[in-house]
Amino acid sequence: MNPLMIFVIIAIIVVLILLAVFMSYFRWWIQSVLTGAGISLGALIGMTLRKVRVAEIVRSKIMAVQAGIGDETGATVQALEAHYLAGGKVQMVIMALIAANKAKTIKLTFREATAIDLAGRNVLEAVQTSVYPRVIDCPPKGSAKRSLDAVARDGIQLKVRARVTVRSNLQQLIGGATEETIIARVGEGIVSAIGSAQSHKTVLENPDLISKAVLERRLDSQTAYEIVSIDIADIDVGENIGARLKADQAEADTRVARAKAEGRRAMAVAKEQENQASIEESRAALVDAEAEVPRSMADAFQSGKLGIMDYYKLRNVQADTDMRRAISAGNAEASGSQTKDK
Repeated sequence: MNPLMIFVIIAIIVVLILLAVFMSYFRWWIQSVLTGAGISLGALIGMTLRKVRVAEIVRSKIMAVQAGIGDETGATVQALEAHYLAGGKVQMVIMALIAANKAKTIKLTFREATAIDLAGRNVLEAVQTSVYPRVIDCPPKGSAKRSLDAVARDGIQLKVRARVTVRSNLQQLIGGATEETIIARVGEGIVSAIGSAQSHKTVLENPDLISKAVLERRLDSQTAYEIVSIDIADIDVGENIGARLKADQAEADTRVARAKAEGRRAMAVAKEQENQASIEESRAALVDAEAEVPRSMADAFQSGKLGIMDYYKLRNVQADTDMRRAISAGNAEASGSQTKDK
């Protein structure tokens, strides 16, 4: 084959390849040119080689340019590609920047938006929440407890349900506490405010006391939200916890007193048993002593220290003593009965 023909064929193939490449990127390139996005054809080819979705980068850049977000904000094509390769959501970031730019009161840079997105937060939802505050139920819907239970100083229980209006704090969105922390802190503040009230009637008359007390504690510090307002949605009167605690305490005191009385009774019974045992021991000792008397008398007879006449005299003395005791006892009973009759 003629070398010229080979060269012509190769040239035609190269032209066809270039034409195919141009046609495949022509749509994105022409959109970029017409919208002023400033993305060259070489940049589009480079995106494909770097395994970047061309459609997403081009659309995002066009959205940014049309919304007035230029390269001076940091939203360059290279920055968009870098964020895409880092695993971020490029279109979500651009939409968040557009929403913040339209709001005019929200300061959000491209660097902050990409950082929030890479942190796993929905940056567009955060901007929307900052523009349109959201309402959080406290306690949240679907939780096991349907109300926040607190007891005032007069012992009456109050069941409270509150609604917390919050908006996103974009500067603390990265590393800031989430919605669960807001709910927990507000619940703690409501319980503390009710507990410091002198009477439950005061809280029922002016529920704003709870809101003011909670807002003064700055519960939104180090969180991803800023508390706008706290509204008490409902207050119900619960049980008389103070009276129930007093009744329980009285019953506990009664049980303690009964236990102490039972202990004293047991000690008295034991003491009585000890006394009876002591009496029995004394009686046994008396019997032993009385048993020694005949033995001693027998020894005295045998030794001649005691005669028969002495013994009879002793018996007469004992009989006379017993008779006097009996007479004395009879006189004492007679005088006692006369006293009663009088």
